[in-house]
Parts: sequence; C-alpha cells; structure tokens
Amino acid sequence: MPHDVLARENPGGSRRRPGTAAASAESRASAWEAGRCQERDFVTSLARGLAVIQAFTNQQHQMSISKISQKTGIARAAVRRYLYTLASLGYVVTRDGCRFSLLPKVVTLGRAYLSATPLPTTAQEHLDVLAEEVGEACSLGVLDGVDIVYLARANSSSVMSPRFNVGERLPAYCTSIGHVLFAHLDPGVLEERLAQVRFVPYTSHTIVSPATLREYLGHVREEGFAVADQQLEAGFRTIAVPVRNRAREVVAGINVIVPISRGSNGQLRARYLDPLTETARKLGDALAK
Repeated sequence: MPHDVLARENPGGSRRRPGTAAASAESRASAWEAGRCQERDFVTSLARGLAVIQAFTNQQHQMSISKISQKTGIARAAVRRYLYTLASLGYVVTRDGCRFSLLPKVVTLGRAYLSATPLPTTAQEHLDVLAEEVGEACSLGVLDGVDIVYLARANSSSVMSPRFNVGERLPAYCTSIGHVLFAHLDPGVLEERLAQVRFVPYTSHTIVSPATLREYLGHVREEGFAVADQQLEAGFRTIAVPVRNRAREVVAGINVIVPISRGSNGQLRARYLDPLTETARKLGDALAK
C-alpha cells in the first residue's frame, strides 16, 4: 500500500516551515536568472516583477523591501523600483513607506485565467456534490511546475486548513494531488521536475528523498490514487485521484481532505476512493463536451 512507503520516510521529526509560496518564488527567480535571462525574447524585468508579487504569502502579507529582496534574490534597489511601479499601477500599497502589501487588483491577474478555462466552474459543480456525499472538504488542483494550484474547493467539513483555499500554491511533492499529477508525467519530464524540487520536511511524515518519492509515485501509477498522510500539514490526511480528459490525458487531480481523527489511511481508502473515482470520471466526461 502507498502509505507503507510513506511510513518508512522519517526525517527525524523536523517541523514544518512557513513560507511555501515564498520558497517557490525564490526558486523560480533563481531559475530565471540562471537559465532564461539569456534568451533574446525573455523579459527579465517582468519576471522579477512577478516574483515580487509572488513573494507575499498568507503568513507574510506585509513585507519590507529587505525581506522581499531576501526571499526573491533580487537586489533591494530593484525591488524598490518594482514596488514603486506596482504601487503606481494599483497592485501594492504602503502606508508607512517601509512595509508593503498587495491590493485587491492582484486578483484580476488570476481571474483572467479562471474565466478563460471551463475547468474551475465545471469542477465546482461536481465537488459540491462530492462534498455533500462524503461530508468532508474536497479540492481540485492542477500542476504548475513543481507546485500545484487549487482551482476549486467545496467544504462540508467544520475543520479546514487555510492552506487548502482556492488559489493556494503548494509543493507537489508532499500533496496527494501533486502525487497523482507527478505520477502521470512522462519519465523525462518527471526527472526534470524532481531536479527542481526543494525538499523541505514540513512534518515528520514528509517525503524528503527523491528516491523514496520515485518509489511512491510508482505505487500511485499502479493503484490509481495517492494518500498524503500529514505530509504538508500536521493533523490532516488527503486522498486524491487524477482527472482525465477525452484523450485520457491527466489534466487535474481531485482530493478529499480529512482530519486524522476521522480515521486511518485504510479507512480513508475504504470511505472515499470510490466516490472520488466516480466524481473524477463524471468531471472528465463533462470537460469533454
């Protein structure tokens, strides 16, 4: 069983570190600087400006120029210019001249994508039905580089972590949706993604070894589902299955998110795998129309 593989990985009880999105922003900024800034049509200043926006997180919604510089690897003078530009355009604000925060206009950047694809709207209808059936929170996410991004969520549970909100970006290597999406990548693409992963022991259960992750992803491919037992957030287990389009390509993943008090990994599979699989099938059929 997949959770048997997870049980063998114990990095010594290290605790989770906040700032997931910030770490991702830092790694992306480094990748831009190292690889793409030499391309003729690549606009480095635009990439850096987006990195500044992505440096803000739920945990740090107000930050100084120095802190943003530290997180993104961008020089403080450049960060100052980007923030001034973003403030002039209405995307960020500062009230004391030192600490900056995002403004609601930033939402329009993501809304353009959401309005251009039928996936979130179509998924929401099916997730609402699934959440009502199982009595737990359900989410849909897609793969973006080495992260997943939640595009839809239905919540029938009174206990819910804010990490699982729509629009949240989480590391794919320690989430059940990330596992099912990683597992169905072409081998060469998977290796490229794993080479970019910054393995962080968010809990004592987090997989922090590429070899262990590869072994687990093999089980996921064979069995068609993934279980993440407190991989990212202590106190929560999730189970996920892939969503396939008409061409049988994996385009997303859906999961059920359950507090550990609700049952074991085995009970998670027994209670939620069939409803999840049926919802994924119906959603895939709806996307094909």
